[in-house]
Amino acid sequence: MAKVIPLKGRQPDSEKVTINLGFVDLGRIDLLVREGFYSNRTDFIRTAIRKQIDGHDAAVTASLDRQTLELGLRDFTVADLEAVKAAGERLHIKVVGLTRIAADVTPDLALDTIASITVLGALHASPEVKAALGDRIT
Repeated sequence: MAKVIPLKGRQPDSEKVTINLGFVDLGRIDLLVREGFYSNRTDFIRTAIRKQIDGHDAAVTASLDRQTLELGLRDFTVADLEAVKAAGERLHIKVVGLTRIAADVTPDLALDTIASITVLGALHASPEVKAALGDRIT
């Protein structure tokens, strides 16, 4: 079975998020960038988001423990899912971070082995697997 790998530093796999900011807030960010406090708008926004997340660290940790969520990167390969199937088990996947289901996992194998999947972050899987698991993804 694959291990959970903590995400550290900048990851090449990221999710793009779009936000709307007022002109005054945007101008203030640009001023801080111009003054050299941040390298660009993205640097400022990432830093602000990380500070907010760090400020709620205890609440996040308690929630992870309460909901039995895994934190980080979770990969599922064909071999992983075949081992689950051979054991007569089904997975209830709960991840905060990135979950990747290998491109060669078939929809049938996913259906046979994944009972439910909750991902707070991003789920990378083939469109066919995502469609097959559609009613099991929350």
